[in-house]
Amino acid sequence: MTTAIIKPQFSPLTIALMVVGFIAFWPLGLAVLAYIIWGEKFGGSPEKAQAYWNKGRSWCSSNKGQFRRHGFASTAHSSGNAAFDDYRAEQLRRLEEERARLDAEIDAFHEYMANLNKAKDREEFDRFMNERRGNRQGYTDDNKPTNNDPNNGWGNNNG
Repeated sequence: MTTAIIKPQFSPLTIALMVVGFIAFWPLGLAVLAYIIWGEKFGGSPEKAQAYWNKGRSWCSSNKGQFRRHGFASTAHSSGNAAFDDYRAEQLRRLEEERARLDAEIDAFHEYMANLNKAKDREEFDRFMNERRGNRQGYTDDNKPTNNDPNNGWGNNNG
């Protein structure tokens, strides 16, 4: 039987090695911590470590289908009860119709708000243009520019 020089347990020596490992190079300290925590499971031999690794891999591969089946994307699997499956399908269809109706209402509301903002912007722009036209020298409502006015409503400003 072989014995390890440094046992995988929390002792003053392993704690000191872990601290020195973290100070020198953090992955080394992490490796010492992993050895302290999980070293007994490996038993100190490569064969036991490989067996532990294989056990974990086989557990992952045997449960892989279970995680996919219970994921968010798949809801079409059967419960084994036909009446419940019909009820669930009907409720899901009803919820999808409700979701489509709500989405249509949201789109209509966004369109309404966009039109409202356009009307408000147009009103502000028209008010600005009217104030700007009113501040021009010689420009009045009676003196609006016409197509046959050569001065475009500015009148004779020569004196």
